[in-house]
Amino acid sequence: MAFEGLSERLQGTMTKIKGKGKVSEADVKDMMREVRFALIEADVNLKVVKEFVKKVSERAAGSDVMDSLTPGQQVVKIVKDELTELMGGEQSKIEFSTKQPTVIMMVGLQGAGKTTTTGKLAGLLRKKHNRKPLLVAADVYRPAAVQQLETVGKQLTIPVFSKGTDISPVEIARQAIEHAKAEHLDTVIIDTAGRLHIDDTLMQELKDIRALKEPDEIFLVVDAMTGQDAVNVAQSFDEAIGITGVVLTKLDGDTRGGAALSIRTVTQKPIKFIGMGEKLDALDVFHPERMASRILGMGDMLSLIEKAQTNVDEEKAKQLEEKFRTSSFTFDDFLEQLAQVKQMGPLDEILKMLPGANKIKGLENAKVDESQMGRVEAIIYSMTKQEKTTPEIINANRKKRIARGSGTSIQDVNRLLKQFEDMKKMMKQMSGMSSKKGKKKMSMPGLDSLFK
Repeated sequence: MAFEGLSERLQGTMTKIKGKGKVSEADVKDMMREVRFALIEADVNLKVVKEFVKKVSERAAGSDVMDSLTPGQQVVKIVKDELTELMGGEQSKIEFSTKQPTVIMMVGLQGAGKTTTTGKLAGLLRKKHNRKPLLVAADVYRPAAVQQLETVGKQLTIPVFSKGTDISPVEIARQAIEHAKAEHLDTVIIDTAGRLHIDDTLMQELKDIRALKEPDEIFLVVDAMTGQDAVNVAQSFDEAIGITGVVLTKLDGDTRGGAALSIRTVTQKPIKFIGMGEKLDALDVFHPERMASRILGMGDMLSLIEKAQTNVDEEKAKQLEEKFRTSSFTFDDFLEQLAQVKQMGPLDEILKMLPGANKIKGLENAKVDESQMGRVEAIIYSMTKQEKTTPEIINANRKKRIARGSGTSIQDVNRLLKQFEDMKKMMKQMSGMSSKKGKKKMSMPGLDSLFK
């Protein structure tokens, strides 16, 4: 997982200094030595590391910290602030044209996930900004690139403009923009060709496409797993055609995260989006402050809330709360709740957004067994309608039948039945407390059954 090694090192270092009632210059020096090693191990640009260490050291040695009643916590805040600044300070929003259509060029080398990211971006803009996007298949060189984009467009039900591979990319882009105007599509996203390496032919083609209509955005798609190479690629593309932002893909992979921490400082171009998985909805807006909080183990509740608001049906949540209050919550409701939680993304990622989750015993290195969710569902599907509604009727013979039908054990069935009853009691209490305070509460039950 991105930043995992860096997070562990930094969180360990911050824990040492956080509880200190008095912080000396020697303490700051020791801390910054560990921070420096952590950043270098994460493949952060050496120039960026030196500048970061210098800034934090100067601020941490200042009178505001030394004279503070909570100097350790002040130092942690400084590290968080500087990490945030390192990654851009604040979210860089997408630029939409006042004159339709908005044109976005997607550029990058082969293998970075550019075509898939083009589709993901279209889906995100439609969902969050109510845009009407048109995908443009302008990569006529890579085998099956056109078909790949058409497949992505079909899965997302987003139109794709393609003219095969016998027409120039520049002409395809020109016709696509005219088509978008005629069809009243307000966003054109052009999937340009990539190469295995940067060359003059590639750059000239991109310049020619850019010359058709000055794009409102030129997004460079880079693979976060390439580390400092991603920074070098960003520099080269920016110098040649002038990018407006970066999309980091594969940030959910086994990467040290150095590119995310270096690319803004080195190129002065913002990271606009991050790819956090293979699914077509696995593209997130990049928030520097939230990412800094996650790296330091402070959680990311804002992103978690946004995911819940996007994926959880509010009306159904109200109905579930009422069922908890009246003890009418059934296994069918439980299945529906699980489905909504699954839509929010990988469960171990959701857990990492909870503040302090890394300090909770058993969750420090929690790995959610996604297959366990499948077993839970199989057990429930093996129940009769009456058993789902009134699980107290499930006796020994019924448990044997359910276990046999779901391919699980009687112990698994017993465990789920107990957790279901415990959850109902807990959620009823929480719903009652929520009602008294006059606040709405969203529930995500059953997560405890997904751990091994």
